[in-house]
Amino acid sequence: MRHLRLAALAISALAPLATPALAQTTLRIGIGADPAVLDPAQSGSFVERVVFAAMCDKLVDIGPDLQFRPEVATAWEWSADGRALTLTLRDGARFQDGAPIDAAAVKANLDRYRTTRESRRRSELQQVSDVQAVDARTVRLVLSEPFAPLLSVLSDRAGMMLSPAVLPMAERVGENPVCSGPFRLTRRVAQDRIEMEKFTGHWNAANIHADRLVFQPIPDSNVRLLNLRAGQLDLIERVAPVDVPSVERDARLRLVAGDSIAYQTMSLNVGNGPMAQRPLGRDPRVREAFERSIDRAIINQVALEGRFSPNNQPEAPGTPYHFADLAAPPRDPARAQALLRQAGHERVAFTLKVPNQPVEAQVAEIIQAMAREGGFDISIETLESGAMVAATRRGDYEAAIAIWSGRPDPDGNIAFWLASDGFLNWGKYANPRLDALLAQARAVTDVAQRQALYRQAAEIWMADRPHLMLYHHRWFWAMRRGVEGFVPSPDGIIRFAGLRVAR
Repeated sequence: MRHLRLAALAISALAPLATPALAQTTLRIGIGADPAVLDPAQSGSFVERVVFAAMCDKLVDIGPDLQFRPEVATAWEWSADGRALTLTLRDGARFQDGAPIDAAAVKANLDRYRTTRESRRRSELQQVSDVQAVDARTVRLVLSEPFAPLLSVLSDRAGMMLSPAVLPMAERVGENPVCSGPFRLTRRVAQDRIEMEKFTGHWNAANIHADRLVFQPIPDSNVRLLNLRAGQLDLIERVAPVDVPSVERDARLRLVAGDSIAYQTMSLNVGNGPMAQRPLGRDPRVREAFERSIDRAIINQVALEGRFSPNNQPEAPGTPYHFADLAAPPRDPARAQALLRQAGHERVAFTLKVPNQPVEAQVAEIIQAMAREGGFDISIETLESGAMVAATRRGDYEAAIAIWSGRPDPDGNIAFWLASDGFLNWGKYANPRLDALLAQARAVTDVAQRQALYRQAAEIWMADRPHLMLYHHRWFWAMRRGVEGFVPSPDGIIRFAGLRVAR
C-alpha cells in the first residue's frame, strides 16, 4: 500500500505534463535520484552524469563498444613522446547562448576544471600543465608527463563544455548552466523535476526528435515502474532486478538490458575526521573481519535475483584488468569473530549509510544479517542522494554504499576512490606506495605493463580495505512501446541522438 500511495503522489505531480499540447513532443524520463548540483566542475554523482548527457556535450564521447568517438572534438592526435594531445574542434558548433565553441572557450573550460577552487576535476587533469588555443579550431593540451587516461577523462565531466559567459559565476554555475548539448535547461524544481527544451542550434539537432525533455527524480524503483505503467513516464532507468520478469511480460512495455562497467562499492572511512577513529576505520583487522562475515554471491542471489556479477574489484570479471587470483576471501564468521578478538573487540557496532532506493536498502539488510554472525551490529541509515554525498564528503560516516558507473580506462575505476587526491576519496585513505603505482600506470600505454602495476596496486588496497567492492551491475531500462531508437551503453548513460517517442 505504501508504494501505491507514493505512486499516486508521483503520478499526481506529473499530471500537468500530460496535456495534449506537450504530449506530442515531450520525452519524460524517471531517474533514480535528484542531482545535487548541475555543474560538471562540482559534480560527484552518477545521476548528474545522466542529466548532463542531455545538457552538456563533451570533447569526446564513448560508444556502446567503449571506443572513443567524436563529439565537440572531431579528431585528436598524440605527440610522438605522449606529452601533448591536439584536438580539432567541430566546425560551426555553438553554445546554447549562441556563442561559438572555439579554442578559446575550450581553454577557458579546461583551465577552470584544472585550477579553480570549486572544481573537483583538478586531480583528473593534474598532468595537464598548459592548454593552448593554437587557432580557432585547434586546442593543444600539454602534459607534464605521459597520461594514458586523458581521453577517458575528456569523455566525462572534465570534457563538458559550458559557455564562457557563465564561468565567472564560479560556485554558482549550477544555477544557470548554459551548456553545449542538445537540450537547454529551462526550469528546475528541486526533488520534483528538471525541464529542458531542444536547442535548435545544436550541431546534431536533426537527430534529436523531442522538443522537450523532463527528468523526474523518483528514488523508489517500484514507484518509477508504476508511473511508467500508468503512462506518466516514457522511459525509466535502473529497473530493479526483481521487476525484470514483470516488465518482460507486460505487452505495453519494452525492457532493454545491457552490459555494464558500473559497480557497487562500500566506502569505509579510514581517515576523514572523528568517525575514522572508530574500530572499523582504525583497524584493518576489523575491516578484514567484516569482509569475512559477508558473501557477495548471497547478496547477488537474494537481493539481485542472480542477475548481477559478484565481484571484489573495480574491473569486471573477464576483462584485462580483473585479477581472478585475487578473489574475495570466502565467508567465514568464525574467522571474523577471531579477528575481532585479536583486535580487542567482542562485537563491533557501526552505521551503514545507503541511498534511499529499495535495491540498495535490501542489499544493506542482507549485509546486516550476515555480518551479525561475524560479530557486527550494523545500523542502516537511508539518505537522499545529495545528502549522502554531502555526508560522506565531510567525513560524517563509517561506511557507505555507492554506485560507480564505470570508465573505459582502469584509472578512472580505481584512482578516483583510492588515490590520496582522488575526488571521491571520501574516507581520506592515503598510501604513498599505492599513489606511486597508480601514477606509474597512468604514464604507460602498454597493457601488460599496466596490468602488472594495477595488480600490485590491488594487493595493497585489498589488504588495507578502504573499499569493499560488492558486485558489477547489469543495466536494465524500461520504456513504453512507443519509444524507439534507444541504444544501451555500458556506462548506463542515456544518449539522446536518434531517440524518438511516439504518442
